[in-house]
Amino acid sequence: MTTMFSWKLVHDGRTPPPGEVVRPDERLSSTRMVGLGAQHVVAMFGATFVFPAIMGLSPNLAVLMSGIATILFLLIVKNRIPSYVGTSASFVAAVAAIRAQGGDSAEVTGAILIAGLILVAVGVIVHVGGAHIVRLVLPPVVTGAVVMLIGFNLATVATTTYFPSEQWIGLMTAGFVIFVSVLARGFVARIAIFLALVFGYAASWVADRINKVPSCDSAGKNCHMVHRIDWSGVDHASWIGLPKSMTSPTFGHLAGPHLPAFHASFILLVIPSVIALIAENSGHVKAVSEMTGQDLDPYLGRAFVGDGVGTAVASFVGGSPTTTYAENIGVMASTRIYSTLAYYIAAVVAILFGFCPKFGAVVAATPGGVLGGITLVLYGMIGLLGAKIWIENRVDLGNPVNLVPLGAGLIAGIGNLAIKFTDTFSITGIAAGTLIVLIGYHICHLLAPAHLRDPARAPDRVEAPTKSL
Repeated sequence: MTTMFSWKLVHDGRTPPPGEVVRPDERLSSTRMVGLGAQHVVAMFGATFVFPAIMGLSPNLAVLMSGIATILFLLIVKNRIPSYVGTSASFVAAVAAIRAQGGDSAEVTGAILIAGLILVAVGVIVHVGGAHIVRLVLPPVVTGAVVMLIGFNLATVATTTYFPSEQWIGLMTAGFVIFVSVLARGFVARIAIFLALVFGYAASWVADRINKVPSCDSAGKNCHMVHRIDWSGVDHASWIGLPKSMTSPTFGHLAGPHLPAFHASFILLVIPSVIALIAENSGHVKAVSEMTGQDLDPYLGRAFVGDGVGTAVASFVGGSPTTTYAENIGVMASTRIYSTLAYYIAAVVAILFGFCPKFGAVVAATPGGVLGGITLVLYGMIGLLGAKIWIENRVDLGNPVNLVPLGAGLIAGIGNLAIKFTDTFSITGIAAGTLIVLIGYHICHLLAPAHLRDPARAPDRVEAPTKSL
């Protein structure tokens, strides 16, 4: 066994005392590490299972590949950055746009695979050139805007696709997520999405005992009354088996393992998601660095490569894109245990879950109203993460170098602007908004008067001026 796979036993294998931590290369007793690994599985479970289904992909395959991607990530970063790599929500809007333009699952995963390879290339460049390259090309003013328009572009998916099927269940589920996230403490708050799935299912079951809801075709006609929960697929699913395609009463067809196909215009639609992954990874590496007290900047490039490889490998077999999970970082913060051994355990458990079609069928049968409530909160949170990036980096929105290109790009992305180049090639929505933000910002910054681009008063560092009385 190599040094990389040796974890030093500390604190006599017991919970660390106040003020002490368990570092990435350390561990507690086997029983405690298995329990912590299980916590990490539960923390990632809700989003890692639900988002693939929203994208029309197999939940079982997604969770299986998340385990494999997590192991690959840990190996690439040499066990220095403890993180779980689960399904990324940043690709949901791009996938919806691809399917709206007639793209199938193979073209979806083909575009995602290219996005993963682009992230790998970015990681290599950052590893060789240094972490400052990210801030130079993608300053917080740009990454914040891209993350924001990705989240808010999804608004109509929550409000018009899922919510109308059962608005009251949706509102109850959304309220549950909000209150648990705010009022609960520690680990319970970190698994609010998973608990919301359980709550929404329970509420739907109770409502089904009272009445049924109408189910109509895409034209809003040929309606008939149905139960909110349809577990016919769950009854027929086996407990142990390989991930495969299935039909969901809520999501429709969910594609199982398949090889990717490639379409240039669809690839362009997912590139903005790469920027979101860069922002997510950078933020997560910074958070882990602060918690562990270690300088992880030299490993930022490796983190990009690890996430990119995970995304590429997963999508090559038909799985969903991956990213490091804030939920699991939150578990580390609350437990003060940063051992990478816990993530290897979680990854193995996730792989085993992937071979249980029964769990995938349960997720695939999630009532539309429950999803409406969850996505109402989640998509808004993704959008507001962009604002969080601005605030943390003191982006000055009073500076026209920031304000003008950002304003134009946000409206283009959220409003699904279509820029048509030929009869068969166009850039829409998030891709169009990202281009306007990225190109517009750098051109404005290049051409702006000196007092607007002076490094001493850089747009992403300037303090808000104080008013004289």
